[in-house]
Amino acid sequence: MPVQLNHTIVHCSDQNVSARFLTELLGLPDAVRFGPFLVVEVANGVSLDYLTASGPITEQHYAFLVSEDEFDEIYGRIRERGLDHWADPFHSAPGQINTNDGGRGVYWSDPDGHNLEIITRPYGSGS
Repeated sequence: MPVQLNHTIVHCSDQNVSARFLTELLGLPDAVRFGPFLVVEVANGVSLDYLTASGPITEQHYAFLVSEDEFDEIYGRIRERGLDHWADPFHSAPGQINTNDGGRGVYWSDPDGHNLEIITRPYGSGS
């Protein structure tokens, strides 16, 4: 079997809030309880397993490849909620999206400051 990413643990201050934030914005099914985790499944079989942490949260980056239609829907929800968003991971282009490699991308933060991103084409895939 080729190596595949199966899951990653996302530390957060409140797993219910963080998992719901992601599922609502991305239009995913509700998270499912598995032991101490709230598990959010994405289409390619990878899950983000939310775990409430008792200490400071180290910010991470999570990028999601989506279709053009999904981008429109998700970006619409970001704007409807009035969430700050940026065209770049360094948050230097506020209120904008990028058009790298002939696709579209946008970054925003979750409740714990994790840097979330949606893109319609993988970076480096050309235009």
